[in-house]
Amino acid sequence: MSGRLFIVSGPSGAGKSSLCAALLERHSELQLSVSCTTRQPRPGEKDGREYHFLDWPSFEQQRDEGAFLESALVHGNLYGTRQSDVERLLADGKYVLLEIDWQGAAQVADRMPQSIRVFILPPSVEELRKRLTGRGQDDADVVEKRVAAAEAEMAHAHEAHFQIINDNFDDSLLELERTLQLSE
Repeated sequence: MSGRLFIVSGPSGAGKSSLCAALLERHSELQLSVSCTTRQPRPGEKDGREYHFLDWPSFEQQRDEGAFLESALVHGNLYGTRQSDVERLLADGKYVLLEIDWQGAAQVADRMPQSIRVFILPPSVEELRKRLTGRGQDDADVVEKRVAAAEAEMAHAHEAHFQIINDNFDDSLLELERTLQLSE
């Protein structure tokens, strides 16, 4: 039995992490492929749950050995998805969810064209700025850098099979479920 691969991407603050978390909570048939990163864990994050937290040399070594299905430099840190993790889950017949940036989504789509790509958009740039500021995780300069990066990322939304504007969380979650053809 072969599984299905779903890729959810979008800029920081669009709500992709919250939507993916809700999907995983509601759909036991979905399995998140945990990405690797060189960034430091945020409060409450645990290694192996949100990310595999690696130091820079370890990440580069794995990347150079071809271990990653995709990898990218995002906001000054490296991120990547181990190919062996995804292939193992798919071989087990799982529905695999990747929550990655647009660069990674494009790399995975090139290597695994059967994947389904969804891009989550904020309702507006101003709402995105408000969400990022409301997190209280970054100072004003970092928020503005993230907003500028988000505007550049949103230019790639058309590359996904589907785009969802996350204006109302519950409506967006239902639209994401329908898009991925998951039972409600």
